[in-house]
Amino acid sequence: MAMTMTGEVQLAAPREVVFAKLNDAEVLKACIPGCEELIKSSDTEMTAVAVTKIGPVKARFKGKVHLTDLDPPNGYRISGEGDGGVAGFAKGGATVALTEKDGGTLLTYNVEAQIGGKLAQLGQRLVNGAAKKIADDFFKNFAAAVNSPPPAA
Repeated sequence: MAMTMTGEVQLAAPREVVFAKLNDAEVLKACIPGCEELIKSSDTEMTAVAVTKIGPVKARFKGKVHLTDLDPPNGYRISGEGDGGVAGFAKGGATVALTEKDGGTLLTYNVEAQIGGKLAQLGQRLVNGAAKKIADDFFKNFAAAVNSPPPAA
């Protein structure tokens, strides 16, 4: 089953700060709903473990994340694939663009994803609703992380 999502989020931080946070594994781990582990293995690759529940199906996905088309501080492409065992698989990517707007940064995203297995059998509306909630939660968490002051040393 294929899905697409687009959207934009206004952030009250400069593009350089937003781009740096988009490349920070600890920030991303804290922002991704259900993320248990996100380990940066290089400047462009990470491994991840995340738990998600869609309807009656709960799955623990293990996978790889790749960053390509890096254009600091304007954006990049993030893609990944995960295996959720009997629940199925997920793979996809997002193009992220950062532009200066209203004294901050406008983050625009365009996501395409594909799922298979038990998750794909749940039905398009249920899966799309869950995917939208996960994306909304991520961007709410990310906006809070970007807008919060750095911890005192």
